[in-house]
Amino acid sequence: MGTKIRIFLLIIFMQISISYQKTDLVILMALQTAWPNTTLNWKGSDPCDGTWLGIGCTNSRVTSLILPSMGLTGGIPGDIGEFTELQILDLSYNKRLTGTLTPAIGNLNKLTNLVIVDCGFTGRIPSTIGNLERLLYMSLNSNGFTGPIPATFGNLKNLYWLDLSGNKLTGSLPVSDGLTPGLDLLTNIKHFHFGNNQLSGDIPPTLFNLNMTRILHLLFDHNQFSGSIPSTLGFMQSLEIIRLDGNHLSGQVPSNINNLTSLNEMFLSNNILTGPIPNLTGMNLLSYLDLSNNSFDQSYIPSWFSTLESLTTLKMHYTNLVGELPAALFSFPQLQNVDLSNNRINGSLDISSNPSKQLELVDLRTNLIEDFVQRDRYTIDLILVGNTICTELGVTDYRFCSLVPMNTSTLYSTKYNNCVPSSCDLGLLPSQNCHCAYPFIGLILFKAPSFSTLENTTIYDSLHDNLTAYYQKVKLPVDSVLLNNPNRNLVDYLVIKLYIFPSGEPSFNRTGVIGVSFALSSQGFSSPKGFNTYTFIPENYLNFLSDIPGPGGTKSHSSSTGIIIGSAIGGCVLVGLLILAGIYALRQKGRAERATQQKQPFASWDLEGGSGGVPELKGARSFTFEELSKYTSNFSEINNIGRGGYGMVYKGTLPNGQLIAIKRAQQGSTQGGLEFKTEIELLSRVHHKNVVGLIGFCFDRSEQMLVYEFIVNGTLKDSLSGRSGIRLDWIRRLKIAVGAARGLQYLHDLADPPIIHRDIKTNNILLDQRLVAKVADFGLSKPMTDANRSHITTQVKGTMGYMDPEYYMTQQLTEKSDVYSFGVVMLELITARNPIENGRYIVREVKQAMNKDMELYGLHEILDPIIGLSTQLKGLERFVDLSLRCVEETGKLRPAMSEVVKELESIMALVGLNPGTGSSSSTSAATNESTGKDFSHPYSNDSLFAYSGGFLPPKLHPK
Repeated sequence: MGTKIRIFLLIIFMQISISYQKTDLVILMALQTAWPNTTLNWKGSDPCDGTWLGIGCTNSRVTSLILPSMGLTGGIPGDIGEFTELQILDLSYNKRLTGTLTPAIGNLNKLTNLVIVDCGFTGRIPSTIGNLERLLYMSLNSNGFTGPIPATFGNLKNLYWLDLSGNKLTGSLPVSDGLTPGLDLLTNIKHFHFGNNQLSGDIPPTLFNLNMTRILHLLFDHNQFSGSIPSTLGFMQSLEIIRLDGNHLSGQVPSNINNLTSLNEMFLSNNILTGPIPNLTGMNLLSYLDLSNNSFDQSYIPSWFSTLESLTTLKMHYTNLVGELPAALFSFPQLQNVDLSNNRINGSLDISSNPSKQLELVDLRTNLIEDFVQRDRYTIDLILVGNTICTELGVTDYRFCSLVPMNTSTLYSTKYNNCVPSSCDLGLLPSQNCHCAYPFIGLILFKAPSFSTLENTTIYDSLHDNLTAYYQKVKLPVDSVLLNNPNRNLVDYLVIKLYIFPSGEPSFNRTGVIGVSFALSSQGFSSPKGFNTYTFIPENYLNFLSDIPGPGGTKSHSSSTGIIIGSAIGGCVLVGLLILAGIYALRQKGRAERATQQKQPFASWDLEGGSGGVPELKGARSFTFEELSKYTSNFSEINNIGRGGYGMVYKGTLPNGQLIAIKRAQQGSTQGGLEFKTEIELLSRVHHKNVVGLIGFCFDRSEQMLVYEFIVNGTLKDSLSGRSGIRLDWIRRLKIAVGAARGLQYLHDLADPPIIHRDIKTNNILLDQRLVAKVADFGLSKPMTDANRSHITTQVKGTMGYMDPEYYMTQQLTEKSDVYSFGVVMLELITARNPIENGRYIVREVKQAMNKDMELYGLHEILDPIIGLSTQLKGLERFVDLSLRCVEETGKLRPAMSEVVKELESIMALVGLNPGTGSSSSTSAATNESTGKDFSHPYSNDSLFAYSGGFLPPKLHPK
């Protein structure tokens, strides 16, 4: 009898287990349907048999779903909330996962780790996440989330890591009020990472209380917080890092700030703090201090300057310091960088008494220093420009009286392991062990490193060694790692390019990429001392090996159990397999179509016109090769008007007499294929008098040609350089600026979809017979769809000198990237200088030369003499102010193109021009004063300056 009962109970247990397993299977099938065009290799009826990619199980239940860097596309369906046993969810680095985050995530009651980093999610963060009381670790950073931080997060009593940085969150920090929860109830929290959002309001004093003394990292930088720094911050004596920089904080720094004796880094710069400079006596572990750009009271050099012996970096420019620097400051053994520029430091500078061997830069420009004492010839970069010592006679060493280019990156790269790298096939790179392979590549951004040096290779070697040891320890298929080009970005993060190479094969399989990604998304890798917290932003990995993992996991069933299960769900399995086979066939077909599309951008276009396969092009027509050959006299040399990186440019004449310019791609070259198609699709929908008109295209006989209206007066660059023979006075340059700005505003605000040009420069602004400016060359342009309305994360492309440094560093392209480029064009208009000339950057040159107290801002020597020959330069100061607003280092400080147009129109009115027409009775249309000889044509894109990926040399970075 007992045996029968045991068998009966076993059958009941197996039925329950089968029911749970079937539920997990159904949920996974729902996810696979929601994520089309991805290969997850989910086959069979048992997701816990060890072959399902990214699935982890315990007792035949799905407990982890880990799929970072898998190219997932779509959204997260509400079905995911039915994973009743799920403990870990990591969907990071899937940039095409978009839409809002489903509130059903709040049903995952056993979830401990929620990791969704660097995806494309938008909208509000669901308040239901506050139901996940077991949650320990949550990273939702580097998405596009908006709205406030949910107050329900205060219910997450066990949470120790909360990273919401790099989103667009707004509103104030929620704290409890007796009725609703708040962040002040997170008694186990160690990490508040809220940087790079749009959070505002006061930092609540109750956020810091005696129940929250475990906080280690407080990263609130680059938001819009206002009010004062609460004195309750002084209770957080475990704090190691504070970043409050880049806000609108005011008032005095709390006097008890020096209670934070565990603090390693403190960033309070770029606020409007007032009162005395804070007393930091006793903060002996402080290594990185930045109080710059605040409104402190005038203060004598504080005594604690001589006591903080752990300092590597001291930054206090624009802080109203007065007095003589103590020589002891420069002898701190770890000191690397001192920036006390733009203060009122005076007396004698003495760095002769045993200076730190790590000291690299002392920037004391624009102070009142009268003398410099040196025992031996110094090797540091010392800047005393603008001090008394550099303006008086008798100075024998002028080296410190000239500016040193600021070093924002280094050419460091990990050394090879006693081998010489051989040449690899296209796309493959040599590993540290000189094996050719496809590495997993990305940027690792350290948010608060304790050092400022970029030259000490020992520091990066330690990071390399720690990474290597970690991957060996966790037994991932990693051959080696390489580090390349450490540099500082605009928000003072340390950015390093990381290459992770596969072991034993030329490529990672999908399981390997999941492993190396998860180690970084979940902070499984602990960075070595000094580097501190980080974010990893990978590139898409496109070179997977076939991912067919062998059997494994915890699958263990007896034959009798297998018979019971088989008989119970055999029919379901058969149906499931048929469904999976159909899905797989459809996917394979889709993959084949996408591969064809990549190799042949026009594969889906019926250019003969029979099936209507060509998209509606609104006026642009398809030409045959024979037609264009006829219009150009068989592409004769006499009609060749230029050459660019794309190919040759020919002048032609249509049967109706209209002049055309034909861009003809180089034969046998695939370069430009996608740009070619992009330009057709975008320009066919763009119709504005300040944007060049596309007449048609040719895709015939393997030829790629674009047909434009012919613009007789060439590029703005030609006229500014004198090649065209056109003389541009101040009035004409204003008209050109307004016309180009209107064209760019049209692309941003009125085109459907809106377009980011991505390569605005004087070579891409054309002048017609009346010198009307027209924006041209859309080969690098990107449309802004609803899914990426805020920004586009894309490979960096553009032209050196015009490129937005924020886009270059973050790979996030916005309309403000075009605004930056247009600001450079404006400076080029008034100076006629190249953006980069003899290693000098036009933005920096104008900023350093200008003096707002002088007429024309004192820019007489840098202005192009031609603009002053025929008229006074009325409005030039406003023009310069506008251009410098356009080239602000961060996009949020730059105006929109609509604002640029309004200001330029206002300047036009000031000088007597009609902003509506751009005409003036005193200024007629310019004529071509050349001898009639053809010059290099506008459509000849100058490829010598084209940039696509990699790092710019340090001297090209605008400071």
